[in-house]
Amino acid sequence: MNALAPHQPVVFITGASSGIGQALALRYYRAGYRLALVARRTGVVADWATAEQLEPQRWAVYAADVADAASMAAAAQQCIAQQGLPAVVIASAGISIGVDTALADDLPVFQQVVTTNLFGTAATFQPFIEPMRQRGQGALVGVASVAAIRGLAGHGAYCASKSGVVAYCESLRLECRAAGVKVVTIVPGYIDTPLTRGNAYSMPFLMTAEAFAERAFRAIAQGDSYRVIPWQMGVVAKLMRLLPNGVFDRLFSGRARKKRAAD
Repeated sequence: MNALAPHQPVVFITGASSGIGQALALRYYRAGYRLALVARRTGVVADWATAEQLEPQRWAVYAADVADAASMAAAAQQCIAQQGLPAVVIASAGISIGVDTALADDLPVFQQVVTTNLFGTAATFQPFIEPMRQRGQGALVGVASVAAIRGLAGHGAYCASKSGVVAYCESLRLECRAAGVKVVTIVPGYIDTPLTRGNAYSMPFLMTAEAFAERAFRAIAQGDSYRVIPWQMGVVAKLMRLLPNGVFDRLFSGRARKKRAAD
């Protein structure tokens, strides 16, 4: 396939400087897509693309912060002007920081996590929703987490934000269905990324970012509305949801917590 061919589809990915976002970018590149990569650390993304020997004509990086809707709108407009309207938009930027809302100092951290993970997903999608509707096709992909299934001690901000992503994507899916725009919710379990390597608790079914990206790519291509990856974590999540509150509380109240920002 000619790297300069204008018919090559574009994928727009936030959080492209590391982890899941970076792995997805490489998987889409290998599938023949042109990359529109969004990150605050643009130099890191450019260095990665150069190290991977990606063809310069097939990628561009845009500086933006998903917590800043104006910067995301500007990045989206730049992408559309330079590379065209994406076929796929993936909101994968996210942060995970432990919080204790009994402490006033943790409230700004709570706000930061929810703003980045939940509001950032909406800010990523917003500039593309109407253009995709008018075109009659496209895919908007929200990256949630199995942490959305039930609240965990010390993870209140992260669990709340990812539960919000699931609910928001479901609402958006209903709003976009008639126009032919697909909304896909990807729900990762434990993926080996910088986000999880500092966790002080067991992470069952831990998988590499590359293996996750392969399965996510297939789910998005198939237009799945909701997919837990790996599937084993989907089973665990369903069982956790079915546990009576008393049993759940006894099992998980003493579990190790995510480190707070102050730690």
